[in-house]
Amino acid sequence: MVSIQPLGDVVGFASLVVAAGYAVLALVAVVVWRIRRTARTPSKLPPVTVLKPLCGAEPGLYENLRSFCAQDYPEYQIVFGVRDPADPALRVVERLIAELPSVAIDVVIDSRQHGNNRKISSLVNMLSRARHEVLAIADSDAFVGRDYLRAVTASLLDPKVGLVTCIYHGVPTLQLWSRLGAMYVNEWYMPSVLLAWLFGHESYVSGQTMCLRRSTLQAIGGLRAIADHLADDYRLGELVRGLGLRIALSPYLLKAEHHEPTLDLLTRHELRWMRQPPIMNKHLAPPSFAGFPSATPKNASTCLPVCRM
Repeated sequence: MVSIQPLGDVVGFASLVVAAGYAVLALVAVVVWRIRRTARTPSKLPPVTVLKPLCGAEPGLYENLRSFCAQDYPEYQIVFGVRDPADPALRVVERLIAELPSVAIDVVIDSRQHGNNRKISSLVNMLSRARHEVLAIADSDAFVGRDYLRAVTASLLDPKVGLVTCIYHGVPTLQLWSRLGAMYVNEWYMPSVLLAWLFGHESYVSGQTMCLRRSTLQAIGGLRAIADHLADDYRLGELVRGLGLRIALSPYLLKAEHHEPTLDLLTRHELRWMRQPPIMNKHLAPPSFAGFPSATPKNASTCLPVCRM
């Protein structure tokens, strides 16, 4: 009888080499990206409007929103938006307005729907209150430092850059399922983003931060152009690249809270992620993902949370 042990040893060793090689390349990508983080930001930066769609008083909401209200930036405005006047997130916003009267804060309460994506519908309703040319769209579960706006707007000083985005570090709440969700982001998803970036891939866009000029947004048809897309961030990036503009990955690392208190919520969240275009894998191994669509089909947002990406 011929032993298959040698074949098994070869397969096992080859698998180990591939896994180790991927880990080393991911480490190189992280090191290169961290070196870029030391770059100095310009002293003169344009006024910015931060758009924050909200839905519910999720854990850490006050701390997260307050971090955006304490920016070391010459001129900025924050627009908070909700669909329901009874939304408990409004109490958090009212507290911030009372505590920080010097910060330009506007609130939009509007339930009008402009597409299947309710987050983008809220942003459409909020946009009319934005005062400045540069817009920074950020999710409600993001926590940032005082230098956040300086970092993400700096790249837009290059006229060839149409959109700036960020990677992020998942911070879980105490539940086991939240920890598993954050582990997926920190241990697999973000390293894959940086690895693809290292090889020149510029399609990654995260809803945690999407910073662009109002003129760029108007050129692609406004926010209504992505109001029927589940992966609105990815679709926005596609449209911006269609204008011949680049997507810049900011050297800024923000924190994003992960709150999935039950297995069911974690499963639904991950399922929604899996329905989005396989951006990183598609770039690294195009033949393997040839059957996947290049953008999420319209009317695909039936399980879309109202505010969070």
